[in-house]
Amino acid sequence: MELQGKNVFITGSTRGIGLAIAHRFASLGANVVLNGRSQIAPDLVASFASYGVEVATISGDVSDGADAKRMVEEAISQLGSVDILVNNAGITNDKLMLKMTEEDFDKVLKINLTGAFNMTQSVLKPMTKARQGAIINLSSVVGLTGNIGQANYAASKAGLLGFTKSVAREVAARGIRVNAVAPGFIESDMTDAMADKVKEAAIAQIPMKRIGKPEEVASLVSFLAEQEYLTGQVIAIDGGMTMQG
Repeated sequence: MELQGKNVFITGSTRGIGLAIAHRFASLGANVVLNGRSQIAPDLVASFASYGVEVATISGDVSDGADAKRMVEEAISQLGSVDILVNNAGITNDKLMLKMTEEDFDKVLKINLTGAFNMTQSVLKPMTKARQGAIINLSSVVGLTGNIGQANYAASKAGLLGFTKSVAREVAARGIRVNAVAPGFIESDMTDAMADKVKEAAIAQIPMKRIGKPEEVASLVSFLAEQEYLTGQVIAIDGGMTMQG
């Protein structure tokens, strides 16, 4: 898919990996929808001015099916279509299983997994009519390996993998591709706040001996959007953490 002039909706794109993905697509000539649960700050929109693309700002709650549908309709009204959907919105709420409540578990799944379902279902009808489209789901290496204190997060991210493959099979004949990215340890506000010893211990588990950059994840996401014959795949971008022998 040629990205120039295409319209990309990135959920959870006001900071971190989501924002990096938005900048990546804009730099390649795509129009972008910036999305978050709160109103988008004007200075964030202004940071896209040099790209010469359209930037729509649409706030809402992906975990609410009606709100997801409303957001997609708004995007189509403003830009004319949604050609690419990036399901990036997600939260963590880490606790050991013995201390995790049902509410702790459900809240993470509702946003991370149900949110992707709501947004995907909302874009599929117009994409099917256009007989083209790309959907990229942001999973995590935790969805591949599990992690102590993250049963809820790991379940949501592992669920995205099965979701990706199932939807990819359903819509491939209609020219719609669905893939997933599983980032490892990536630079963020969270990693910046970590104690040096904790960060060093994490890096020691990475064969490439460094933390990844949001821009590196963004580059992979745009690559997946471009590839016309690649669907139903899960690509870990993790410096080798989860490589198999």
